[in-house]
Amino acid sequence: MGAFAPAEYKEILLFLGTAGIVAPLFRRLRLSPIYGFLIAGFLLGPHGLGFAADKLAATGGAGSGWISALLSALALGNMAQIEPIAEFGVVFLLFMIGLELSWQRLARMRRLVFGFGFLQVFGCAAVLAGLALLFGVAPIPAIILGFALALSSTAIVIPDLADRKRLGTNAGRTTFAVLLFQDLMVAPLLFMIMMLQPQGGNVATMLLYLVLPAFAGLSLVVLLGRLVMRPFFHLVAAAGSAEFFMAACLLVVVGAGVLSAISGLSMGLGAFVAGLLLAETEYRREIEVTIEPFKGLLLGLFFVSVGASLDLSLVGSAPIPTLGIACGIILVKFVVTYAAGRGLRLPHRIAAETALMLGPGGEFAFVMITTAVASTALPRDLGSDALVSVTLSMFAIPVLGALAGKLPRPMAAADAELAQPPAIAEDGGPYKVIIVGFGRVGQLVGEMLSLHKIPFLAIDTNAGNVKAWRGEGVDIYWGNAARPEFLLRCGLAKTRALIVTVDAQAASEEIVTVARGLREDLTIVARARDAEHATKLYGIGVTDAVPETIEASLQLSEAVLVDLGIPMGHVIASIHDKRETFRKALQPKGGAADKRHQLKKLG
Repeated sequence: MGAFAPAEYKEILLFLGTAGIVAPLFRRLRLSPIYGFLIAGFLLGPHGLGFAADKLAATGGAGSGWISALLSALALGNMAQIEPIAEFGVVFLLFMIGLELSWQRLARMRRLVFGFGFLQVFGCAAVLAGLALLFGVAPIPAIILGFALALSSTAIVIPDLADRKRLGTNAGRTTFAVLLFQDLMVAPLLFMIMMLQPQGGNVATMLLYLVLPAFAGLSLVVLLGRLVMRPFFHLVAAAGSAEFFMAACLLVVVGAGVLSAISGLSMGLGAFVAGLLLAETEYRREIEVTIEPFKGLLLGLFFVSVGASLDLSLVGSAPIPTLGIACGIILVKFVVTYAAGRGLRLPHRIAAETALMLGPGGEFAFVMITTAVASTALPRDLGSDALVSVTLSMFAIPVLGALAGKLPRPMAAADAELAQPPAIAEDGGPYKVIIVGFGRVGQLVGEMLSLHKIPFLAIDTNAGNVKAWRGEGVDIYWGNAARPEFLLRCGLAKTRALIVTVDAQAASEEIVTVARGLREDLTIVARARDAEHATKLYGIGVTDAVPETIEASLQLSEAVLVDLGIPMGHVIASIHDKRETFRKALQPKGGAADKRHQLKKLG
């Protein structure tokens, strides 16, 4: 084992320290952490502290030596060490995009996604590429720049809309639809770059050594995904180990990416396909929760590496042309997007707000441009200039969002398709009830809800049970309901009621505690083992607790009284009164019970 070398870990420690400071700070400022990572990357990179350290070392003035050494220690000097890891940020992001897509979502918003989205992307790309040609850029680099600059920032625009409570509006849904089409276009555009890079030999040679391996690799990813992924995750889930499940998720993401890279495609494309194949499985929600921290951390590292590679000296040396290009990108995309929206008969305000939010560049421009530069399809100097312009335009998103909020409001929506609910996983879909635990008790509850036409989503930790009921058409997911992120992914933010039917006391108490912490107004009905357990559940916030022992006694009493000839109406009334007496006695003194029987209002 070699000697410990602290310098080898400097870049990793700097990034972790940056993530620990930047993300909370920018979230407190209600800004996307992407801004912070880009700024931190530039400041810590060779064009920031690294440049200042070199300048001080070259002057050789008094005290400059130790200051230069300090700046060098705080600068990201060995970018080659973190760039391979940083690339996985995009890989995980593309996997999550694939995981969040569904054919139902696309069908529901098909005109906005494939109509408006197509016009926006290809219209902006055509105009921007044409302008690049007018300024003397070669055709292939102009095409790449046109499509790269046509894309917008999903990672910044969606959180900005959510923070301003605009995501659920008609304009927010329209913006999301276009961003969804842009996300769908990323993988084909990366493939286009691979096709446009300089190749030696004739077309037949390129077909043999590039296209055929790419097609074979992509087909292999799809084939393995169809045949292997669901049984593989079923096997891992049956083991009941969170660590093994996490390892399986990482294996699928990285494995699909590596297989895609071996075939000559980007790693991100393979991860995107893997996510798309897993989107319809019962393990989707748990995979989302498991992968999200890795995606956030690695994507932050990616933006730090992008910021470190930015040479913003262009802004100082030629501020007017640099800022002019950034403003030109926003203006061109605004005009084209607004014209496309009005051409599809969208109301003025919706078209204008959407155009404002989609005007700046996006994070996938970094991906396309860096990929194109690495494959020599785009000159490095031109790519650097484009990255600076994209970065400057992205910083304008909060300003444009505030401007969009001041646009005059229309009297009413003019498009029925715009009235569709936003297709975002956290919104929870149409489910009024979430059932945690789908054993015999949960199944009976589900049957009664279905009888009254109340849609529900079920959660269970038994992989075999989940597989069986999903085959019967029940919308059920495998996962740990004690994780707040998982409950939110399942739609807890919008559901009306949560029913906990698990028989393990500690598990039910943990689920109730987490759910009550997320939603104070949520109706929570929980199964209890006995009176003591019911009292404890009331103490941690359930709306109603149903003790098995008491309920069984009441049902036995009802059956005996009816058999003895007591009128059914009197029996039901007495049983109801007794149940109410027990429920009041089980509740802690001073506890609130104002939400009783709210489940009856769901029909």
